[in-house]
Amino acid sequence: MGLNRPITIGRIDYANAWPLFHFSEEKLPEERFTIVRRVPSLLNQAMRNGELDVTAMAAFAYGQHADNYLLLPDLSVSAKGRVNSILLFLKAPLEEVLKGTIAVTNTSATSINLLKIIMGMYYQANPAYVTMEPELDSMLEQADAALIIGDPAIKASWQAEGLTVIDLGQLWRDWTGYGMTFALVAVRKEIAELDPESIAQVLEALTYSKARSLREPQVLVDKACAELGGTSDYWSRYFRELHHDFGAAEQTGLSLYFEYAYKLGLLDHQVNMRFFDVRSVLQVNE
Repeated sequence: MGLNRPITIGRIDYANAWPLFHFSEEKLPEERFTIVRRVPSLLNQAMRNGELDVTAMAAFAYGQHADNYLLLPDLSVSAKGRVNSILLFLKAPLEEVLKGTIAVTNTSATSINLLKIIMGMYYQANPAYVTMEPELDSMLEQADAALIIGDPAIKASWQAEGLTVIDLGQLWRDWTGYGMTFALVAVRKEIAELDPESIAQVLEALTYSKARSLREPQVLVDKACAELGGTSDYWSRYFRELHHDFGAAEQTGLSLYFEYAYKLGLLDHQVNMRFFDVRSVLQVNE
């Protein structure tokens, strides 16, 4: 078994996914693995098109096509409360935004649909939405509020004087009592069947990176300061408040998200999460 080519891995090009990937590449030799860096929406599309074998992908995009994928266990981009990079910027009072227009980023479906769930089920509101490039000033020229995610949201939050900023991770927690999972790591089923040993190696590398990032957080803090700006204190708190496991609590919170998305018609089916079983690979090799 196996493939006669390298395994292609999609890496989310935002700081919130760095803990899963930063230390992984030393365990993924270039002759066997190719890493592609893109924003979530482009990774989701590449995965659907069969251009990637395994990828970090937006949770909603996984839910849309879950029957085609297996999840790599205990890996995610999650937050138990405040996430700091999924932000709704309001230039008008909230009561006006609920009846007005919200500009939404074109880089991730998970956060857009989280916003729609919150607007529809928590606020009982139905604002209009317009999709735009994630640039705060131009978004707010055309809308009453703007949803931005990832590194652009962080940078916008540093320049948001006079605006009200709502952290969707914290709002979801306050409403449901659960943390929110924004991204998962998935493998196409046929690749898991053809080359399970390589997928097990990817899982091992990402798990190693996650653990080492917890042990050596200053490495990522220094990288963020150098590449994105901001202070060491900011980035220390940012990485500390993120969460990259995907245990029972995270699965329950994401299942609730999928249930609400189904109820609102954002998903046309219910989602049954299935996982890559690394134990079966190890047993075969024993």
